[in-house]
Amino acid sequence: MRASLAVLGTAALLLLAGSGPASADGGADQTFTIKDPRITESSGLAASRIHPGVYWTHNDSEDGPYLYAVDSRTGETVATVTMTGVGEPRDVEAISLGPDGNLYVGDIGDNLDGSWDHVWIYRLPEPKVLGDVTVRATQFDVTYADGARNAEALMVHPKTGRVWIASKNEDGGGLYEGPAHLSAGGNNVFRRVAEVPWVTDGAFSPDGTRLVLRGYLGADAYTFDDGKLGDERGVGAPFMMQAESVTYTADGTALMFGSEGKGSQVRRLDVKGTNAAQSTPVPSASDGSSSAGGPAEAGGKASGGEKGEEGGGSGGSATGKGKALFGGLIAIIAVWLVLRTKSRRTGG
Repeated sequence: MRASLAVLGTAALLLLAGSGPASADGGADQTFTIKDPRITESSGLAASRIHPGVYWTHNDSEDGPYLYAVDSRTGETVATVTMTGVGEPRDVEAISLGPDGNLYVGDIGDNLDGSWDHVWIYRLPEPKVLGDVTVRATQFDVTYADGARNAEALMVHPKTGRVWIASKNEDGGGLYEGPAHLSAGGNNVFRRVAEVPWVTDGAFSPDGTRLVLRGYLGADAYTFDDGKLGDERGVGAPFMMQAESVTYTADGTALMFGSEGKGSQVRRLDVKGTNAAQSTPVPSASDGSSSAGGPAEAGGKASGGEKGEEGGGSGGSATGKGKALFGGLIAIIAVWLVLRTKSRRTGG
């Protein structure tokens, strides 16, 4: 619970840093709302490389072997994929696209932190034609060299195809390296290679040189070279009710942040140093949630003062700021309730 209180304190500081309203233009790869009533726990996000503007997602648990393709232009589901060849999914938390054109789905959640001695990864080809289809997937058994644990982030490197997992823990998690090639005929052991903060999802940049890891209250970008984490920089991620997913756009010019809940939003954040427009780095949500800073990878200090304003930070009327503050406080309370519930489930 002490960790939960620390999280709340951090959230309050991020909220008081301020944020300004901005709106998406309604085109592809812009902020959008998921309209499908079946998608109530969007827990993973991956940008399609063969269907521009389309994002793959899935529910957290108790949904079945289903993936959904959502068009960012409309928020409508344009394909539903039913996976066969796999067992009953338990706690699907992440999805990523590999350089081989396959979707990798991480059934890696474990809210009891080690109650399952193994978890699963499902691999299937990304459908070339969008529609309701049934696709046979390959199932891989996964264990960790240092024992079972909870995880919500699975990332496939866009150059090497190696799968990485980041575990989730209030006191900090680990980054785990998978084998060079997954084996369907045996156990795939993932080994801890680095320490990371509390992670709910992650994504590699399209060129594989950066790894973004997000949590409930923010995100960090790391340089990534030969399997090693390098320099860390804060990302001005939007504060969301239950921050669960992140992916780069297919062209790498922006990050897309998602959350759970019926009618949840996916919000665009332009990446600093690309050709993307920098004027509206973080849209302001209708639920009143706020941003922790300016353009992605701009550093954690870009959340207030002149730097915050440069990233679209502190504009707007006093009334608008008050509404954002009130809504943000509600969001903080909601996150606290989530943490408290999960702590009770695990006896914490």
